[in-house]
Amino acid sequence: MMKTTLQLGVLLLATALAAGSYAADGGNPKKGKHLYKKECKVCHSQSNAAGELTPMSKTMAQWDRFFDKDKHKANPAVFEKLSEKDLKDVQQFLYDHAADSAQPQTCG
Repeated sequence: MMKTTLQLGVLLLATALAAGSYAADGGNPKKGKHLYKKECKVCHSQSNAAGELTPMSKTMAQWDRFFDKDKHKANPAVFEKLSEKDLKDVQQFLYDHAADSAQPQTCG
């Protein structure tokens, strides 16, 4: 019984680590938060026509899909001016603080 419990624990830990690393594969969430505030929050605040957008606006899967497929269709120039590393950093920040993450955040 104890061996089975230990195996299950190891499997759950490996799954959690794999899921967490998928988001941006090495993105730096601290740099991502800075870039988000500098590049995204300018347009995505309560008083702006683009509408408020925070990390909690989407789930982790929705943020992954946004960066994998959507690529900011409303204004693609936003993504064009950021390097791949910058995008990974922003993605990691948003993923780490998404609505269904362990640490949801609004980015105040």
